[in-house]
Amino acid sequence: MNILVINGSPKGENSNTLRLTDAFLEGICDQKKNSLPQIERLHIAQMDIRPCRGCFFCWKTVPGTCCIKDDMQLVLEKLLWADLVIWSFPLYYFSLPGHLKTVIDRQLPLSLPFMLPDSEGGGHPARYDMSGKKTILISTCGFYTSKSNYNSIEAQFDRICGKDKYTSLFCGEGELFAVPELSKQTQTYLEKVYQAGAEYISRGIREETRKTLEEPILPRDVFERMADASWGVAPSGEKQEASLTFTRQMASLYNPESYRGTDILLDMDYTDIGKRYRVVLGQTESCVLEEFDGLPTTVIHTPFKVWEAIAKGEMEGSEALMKHLYSVEGSFDVMMRWNEYFGQASNVEQGDSKSLIEEKTDMRYVLTPWIVLWVAASIHIFWGSLISIFVSCLLPMVFYKNKKTVYDVISGAAVSVFSMMLLIRIPSMVVIPMSYFAFGLMWSISALRDIPLSAEYSKNDYGGDRAFRNPLFIKTNRILTAAWGVLYLLTPIWTYFIMRTDARMYIGLINSILPAIMGVFTARFQKWYPQKIARGSSK
Repeated sequence: MNILVINGSPKGENSNTLRLTDAFLEGICDQKKNSLPQIERLHIAQMDIRPCRGCFFCWKTVPGTCCIKDDMQLVLEKLLWADLVIWSFPLYYFSLPGHLKTVIDRQLPLSLPFMLPDSEGGGHPARYDMSGKKTILISTCGFYTSKSNYNSIEAQFDRICGKDKYTSLFCGEGELFAVPELSKQTQTYLEKVYQAGAEYISRGIREETRKTLEEPILPRDVFERMADASWGVAPSGEKQEASLTFTRQMASLYNPESYRGTDILLDMDYTDIGKRYRVVLGQTESCVLEEFDGLPTTVIHTPFKVWEAIAKGEMEGSEALMKHLYSVEGSFDVMMRWNEYFGQASNVEQGDSKSLIEEKTDMRYVLTPWIVLWVAASIHIFWGSLISIFVSCLLPMVFYKNKKTVYDVISGAAVSVFSMMLLIRIPSMVVIPMSYFAFGLMWSISALRDIPLSAEYSKNDYGGDRAFRNPLFIKTNRILTAAWGVLYLLTPIWTYFIMRTDARMYIGLINSILPAIMGVFTARFQKWYPQKIARGSSK
């Protein structure tokens, strides 16, 4: 199979549209691994193609040959060679870029001069057999949607190829593909384009895939705010400071659904250029102020170049914070929930949001069987053990909507084993301390793993699995997990001695005091430690 890509963008290889075309071709090639197609590319803007003179030399004087000696002869040869032609271009003023229209005008040598009597409105027969060739149009535009913006393009190719005789893939919000800060959203869209390519070459693009591709990458209001801010021009028409343009674009990504009842005043202090702006995150929208007073909620002190690199994905924000490349003053909550405030999800991802919510972990799943064992078995060994086994079996049904972790499974199994040990009359003064030791061992070993135990459950408040990519989040939870592990590794020592006294039936209650204190410490440490790092203190 021969595929010709006609790139009509004046940006050449840097074309936004060409990124879609490449993804589409990748889908085709992966589907045809056993017989890879031969692909040729023509970058029209870099070729010498002059306007048609309207002299009909190619019809009257030397049929099939143009009198203009330029690169158009190569284009005609490739058009005849190709089995599939992909026209890749941006939308210019609701039509084709000028040099691409010239290419279409110069295709006259491929037609015969005679009239087609059966053609609606008139037409000319092809000079060569073009019946087996296929055509695809791939294009991006700068509006939030492609709908109604390609009417003139479709009318033109309806006449050239015949209505419903070609395939089109038109994408709005095309400029987003040149924004590194939105690579996650655009990559998700490109994956859909890849899928369309794979479907096209096998059985045709499915209607479901077409509908997905028609959805805007960002919601209209967000995209249009970003587009307006991107020009770097104030409402008065004057050129504005680059850092202000950058900050306004960042603010345009604000998700009002993250509003928590109080406006957040986020000050961006660009220390290397002496500029400071206030981003107000309100109930319905965000705004950027150049002049302001009053205390901010949070201040980010950062070199502009550092924050720019973080936004572009060239540098991981949490790692930059750990290296003290920037610092944070005031409430750290906005930093921990950054993706919630500014992580606008693309529409093609929103269909998965429900499933993500339903797959949250729950700390109660891992703690409940242990607590029941320690309390119930200390009151009555036989019935307490039976209750512990019953609870361990019941929990998977109670938490059936939650995502299970390895610690949930281990806890249910371990508590059942310890309960059985009590039922076969192994002394409780041996089993109960062993259970505390096993619980502490689970926490301690977890602290050495890539994802510590507490992180598996606290991630729900910090963007789910995305939190695992935050080294500050992981380090905070590693310290806490290790602290809980040490506590429960030491607990068997005093538990063993207390169980030899008359206070043994209260061991469950006694061993709840230190964990309660530890719980208070955990809540405070989770806020204090990240803020300590954020303030730039390495001590």
